[in-house]
Amino acid sequence: MNRKPLSILIAASLTLATIATSNVYAFEKNTRQDIANDYQQHLAPLWDHFHRNPELSLMETKTAKKLANELSEAGFKVTENVGGTGIVALMKNGDGPMVMVRADMDGLPVVEQSGLSNASTVKMKDWNGEMVGVMHACGHDVHITSLVGTARYMAENKDKWSGTLMLIGQPAEERGPGASAMMADNLWQRFGQPDYAFAFHVSANTEAGKIVVDEGSPYAGADTVDITVHGIGAHGASPHQGKDPIVIGAQIVNNLQTIISRELAPRYAGVITVGAFHAGTKHNIISDQAKLQLTVRSLTPEVREQLLSAIKRIAIGTARTAGMPEDKLPEVVVSEFSFPPTFNDQKLAKRLKTVLSDKMGSETLLEPAETGMGAEDFGFFTTEPYIPSVYFKVGGTPKADFERAAAGGAAVPSHHSPQFKVSPEPAVKAGVEATVHALLDVMAK
Repeated sequence: MNRKPLSILIAASLTLATIATSNVYAFEKNTRQDIANDYQQHLAPLWDHFHRNPELSLMETKTAKKLANELSEAGFKVTENVGGTGIVALMKNGDGPMVMVRADMDGLPVVEQSGLSNASTVKMKDWNGEMVGVMHACGHDVHITSLVGTARYMAENKDKWSGTLMLIGQPAEERGPGASAMMADNLWQRFGQPDYAFAFHVSANTEAGKIVVDEGSPYAGADTVDITVHGIGAHGASPHQGKDPIVIGAQIVNNLQTIISRELAPRYAGVITVGAFHAGTKHNIISDQAKLQLTVRSLTPEVREQLLSAIKRIAIGTARTAGMPEDKLPEVVVSEFSFPPTFNDQKLAKRLKTVLSDKMGSETLLEPAETGMGAEDFGFFTTEPYIPSVYFKVGGTPKADFERAAAGGAAVPSHHSPQFKVSPEPAVKAGVEATVHALLDVMAK
């Protein structure tokens, strides 16, 4: 029996390994180049269109139609008007998991002052019938453009994956009822319940093209709370003849601050912010009513319940201490438009970080550095029933802008600011590339 020398076998093995490795690198290089080409030819003008033509929550009719047409042209079966203006696009490509990717569509009632050449000049009537300026002040134009880029890549590369891809254009993330409205419209019953779900948000606080994957909770739950504080009206010169709701309301505001500092365990996170206090009509009139508007943020259902319960207890207790009768105690109303916390599936998040590090380079991944309690309604899709999901961030601000700000220059505008702007090219390309790699991993043939 002839045996080849060990040195020849080793050399052959190394050659095969080199070829295999080079093929992988070539594939990743081609993926990036294909996405870059699509950006120049198709996605850049598409982002420009979306940026110039924002629409408010629940009114995204033209945006939804444009997105539906784009996904249909890519080869997806598209259903419109799901939960209002929502879109569901499906592509079945053999056996395998069903995987959902979501992008939100709505803009904000903000007059754009970004200085961009394609700044929005759109005005439309808001939910109260008032004419307001509208802009994509949170980057949802990047999200829906990237969704189209993902759709086009996956449709052109069906040999690389197997399963059913579900793309969702979601309305009203900013105002609140978008995701819950789609779920109430029997989303999973009509189209199938995904095995995995992905979404991302462009981040003005992160260097353009970089990716952040949090293994825990990238976004807090949010509750909107309204407190009506009743009083007994009187003349401002005779306060003893009434019960001043402004004083009671002010005491409630101060007492609410003790919930986080003295009732919530130090290692738990929570926020209670009184964003508005409305009362009175004239200098010398003690009103009979004051209204407080709160936002409440939490990361777990247990903390959420603790905060909401304490708010009600303190509001009512403060009024009782002031001598208000039982039939005039404060009314505490928690809005139905509450967001659950967004939880990333830890196992899937770790898996995605490994994939993105391998495919896009370890330098692309940044560690989470979120210090606020921003909220998202993506959790409506993934909480009940539980769906393993990852919501990640894609950087949108050029590194030079951060360096300029650190040197004393203009600060980087935040989300929801009239000056908000992100660099679309690196953000859209990174968003498409990261999403594509996530899908190709969980839907691999």
